[in-house]
Amino acid sequence: MLRQFLSFSPSRVIKCLSRLNDKEVSFTKSRQRILFLTAAGLLIVGGGWFLYSTGFFQAASSQESLRAYIDDFAPYSHLCFFLLQFLSVVLAPIPSNITAAAGGVLFGTWPSFFLTFAAVVAGSLLLFWLARVLGRDFAGRFVSRKLSEKYQQILQTKAPVFLTLAFLFPFFPDDLLCILAGLSSLSFRRFAVIVLLARPWGLLFASALGGAAFHISPWAMVLIGVAGLVLFLLGMKYGDQIEAAILKRLSRRKGNDAAC
Repeated sequence: MLRQFLSFSPSRVIKCLSRLNDKEVSFTKSRQRILFLTAAGLLIVGGGWFLYSTGFFQAASSQESLRAYIDDFAPYSHLCFFLLQFLSVVLAPIPSNITAAAGGVLFGTWPSFFLTFAAVVAGSLLLFWLARVLGRDFAGRFVSRKLSEKYQQILQTKAPVFLTLAFLFPFFPDDLLCILAGLSSLSFRRFAVIVLLARPWGLLFASALGGAAFHISPWAMVLIGVAGLVLFLLGMKYGDQIEAAILKRLSRRKGNDAAC
């Protein structure tokens, strides 16, 4: 027994202590991760219950009713609007542009834009991080296998370019792509940069449109409405073709790069 004790050299003791320290650090990180995931889960569940109990899903049927819904929370309307935008990214399949336009009517262009942008960035980063930590089990609850197979390959090879285009064009499921991006090899920092650079433009336009609603003549509003309807119909009819063309183009570039 004494011989075994004496056989421990100082370097061996240091190595054992180092292993114990690594295990302790790993345990601490795991505990922090569990706590964060628990908090995120409670936030999502609580937010969903709040939206349901306050009649949000009924109010989301039109911009006017959504505006009235937000206005009912005065003097906490700004906080309510931020949480509404955040939860619409994480929970509800409602385009942020719609709520941004309603916020523009209620708060003005710039307050609506900054609140919406902050909420969309926070929601996008949370979805990416949850997918990165929880993996395919989490992603499978939100993204169908067909949609996952459609985008997964291009995200593994051309994620920065593809995500930038997807966030700029209205034909892609932005929030679901945030989840799929979390399953790719794209780093969190690079994803955050893409979100910050590519996501604000549509939100700014929607906020500006809502903010100018009371200052635009009725005829101009009619023209804008007609133009929006035309763009919507074109998107519904040709959106899949535009999306397929972008995917095909990026896949072709991948083949050319491999050939070189």
